[in-house]
Amino acid sequence: MTRSVDSPPPDLLRLFEPIRDDLVRVEREFGRHLQSQVTLIPKIGKYIQQSGGKRVRPAVLLMAARLCGYQGERAVTNAAVVEFIHTATLVHDDIIDDSEYRRGRLAVHSQWGNDITVLLGDFLYIKSMSLALSQDSLEIVRLLCDVTLRMIEGELYQLTKTGDVDITEEEHFEIIRRKTAYLFGGCAQIGAVLGGVTKEQEHALREFGFNLGVAFQLVDDLLDYTADESALGKPVGGDLREGKVTLPIIYLLRGGGEEADRVIRNVVADRAVTKDQWRDILRMLREQNAPELAYQKATEYATRAKSSLDVFPPSREREALVALADYVLSRDR
Repeated sequence: MTRSVDSPPPDLLRLFEPIRDDLVRVEREFGRHLQSQVTLIPKIGKYIQQSGGKRVRPAVLLMAARLCGYQGERAVTNAAVVEFIHTATLVHDDIIDDSEYRRGRLAVHSQWGNDITVLLGDFLYIKSMSLALSQDSLEIVRLLCDVTLRMIEGELYQLTKTGDVDITEEEHFEIIRRKTAYLFGGCAQIGAVLGGVTKEQEHALREFGFNLGVAFQLVDDLLDYTADESALGKPVGGDLREGKVTLPIIYLLRGGGEEADRVIRNVVADRAVTKDQWRDILRMLREQNAPELAYQKATEYATRAKSSLDVFPPSREREALVALADYVLSRDR
């Protein structure tokens, strides 16, 4: 059976089965809070929803809450908050990166322009905090504010490193931690807070989410060099054309000599890659074993994520979260 680029792969559907109904409610909550007298807002909101997405972050929150014994309405509300934050980040990122496509469709700014998209992203951020404040837990609101600020700091930090071929591995990981990992960690931690578990278990879930987020982003970066373009839903090689030097290229430059250095610097400087250059880059990546090294690093973080769950007794929910870490490593898009 052929999968469309908009639907999660079957394995992910199976993992999310225990929270399928909750994820449907998250979608409804997301759509409900996009209603506005300014008709353009729900119109673009519907376009974003129809663009698909894996909903991994809301799923982490919902599954973590269930692992901790909580199944109330606040899990769905907070999962919708997280989706608002994540979506706001995506629409702003696409403007910054000048990405024409998102998940196989035109990005929002490609359809409606930068001015409208910037304001829509602002609307989504404020709506997320408004929705979070409708609850009675300032602890969760503070947590959400903290991860949102870290994400924005991560975007700003990444901009300072865009076009920097000499970026270090540690600098790259700092971007990953801020842009991706802290939100994943926050999702899992919110589930723990809702469930009222021990501080040890709350810390363990935060570590699970954080390490899962790092693994998720490392695989995401790797797919830019290994995925099929139709499966990925966007042109491959986009990171390098945007001046983003990620882990596979960092490893390539470490041992690839003058040829690798010259080709990568030319591509980053030109913000374009020819077919010959792309063929040479893929060849050199293979020769330096760079994709395998980057994948090994992702595996290390996924393993840490799974180990964090050892403080919880065996359960269907724990098995699902462990399997989610395995899924992250097997992604093809």
